[in-house]
Amino acid sequence: MQDRRSAWPVLDYAAWRDTGATLQRWTQVVGKIRLALTPWLNHGWHVALYVTARGLGTSAIHVGSGAFEIEFDFVAHRLVLRTSSGLDRGFALAPMSVADFYRRVMAELAAAGIEVAIDRVPNEMPEPIPFPDDTVHATYDRDAAHACWRAMVQVDRVLHLFRTSFLGKASPVHFFWGAFDLAVTRFSGRAAPLHPGGIPFLPDAVTREAYSHEVSSAGFWPGSDAFPEAAFYSYAYPTPAGFASARVEPGGARWSEAMGEWLLPYEQVRANDDPDATALRFLESTYRAAASLAHWDRTLDCAVGIARRPREVR
Repeated sequence: MQDRRSAWPVLDYAAWRDTGATLQRWTQVVGKIRLALTPWLNHGWHVALYVTARGLGTSAIHVGSGAFEIEFDFVAHRLVLRTSSGLDRGFALAPMSVADFYRRVMAELAAAGIEVAIDRVPNEMPEPIPFPDDTVHATYDRDAAHACWRAMVQVDRVLHLFRTSFLGKASPVHFFWGAFDLAVTRFSGRAAPLHPGGIPFLPDAVTREAYSHEVSSAGFWPGSDAFPEAAFYSYAYPTPAGFASARVEPGGARWSEAMGEWLLPYEQVRANDDPDATALRFLESTYRAAASLAHWDRTLDCAVGIARRPREVR
């Protein structure tokens, strides 16, 4: 096994950019299949993908009396369709347009006897091109995809650890294909003011349902044109007064007025002698600031979980 520091790969947004743009659209095709076949769950948790031991996957999707799952395997570089009937199908992940990827995925589903119709327009991106028409995005660099997944494995592990230090309602650690980010969210238990909506390229009904209750949310994304570097992030809704000027660790974390959240560059975490501890300092300090300023019930805080040790009940 790798030591902690070497396990965190270098992520160069400029080198990853074109592959990332293609993969974001590919994951939306697969995510929308899960969306179309899964009953709505609070805060949109039913749409997410999950980090797996080999890539990103849907987990089980139930259809009829059976189930199937789809996984992006970034080790063997294949899209894999597994069914409860024992049938495995798939194809190689290689440079191909979003249009070709969409047609191949739908053909694999049809061959497995799975009928589904999805919304074919990407979400949360400017000037979206419908999947069947998108011949613009067609880059797949195996090394770049593999490095991004390796980073997500580390982030997923740290976010899972962070999740254990809260006794209240908390989301799973999951991958949202709209913004192409890993996220985990804590809830105060109180209803939030009606969200005003207006988030670009996201329906207001989805936004308002997602932010119906007070949250402190944190996660990671591998960069975008708006913020061209991989970073951890943390925000609260509603944003409590003073959050932007709160004391947040480690040094190097900064508040983005444009994005309305705290950011910590991934490279600062990766280059530290203890990346796990550095990331956890950011996650814990931003949560503490949000929870204190918004007057959450702090008895919901607890120590980080330890394997095989149940919480003591008093």
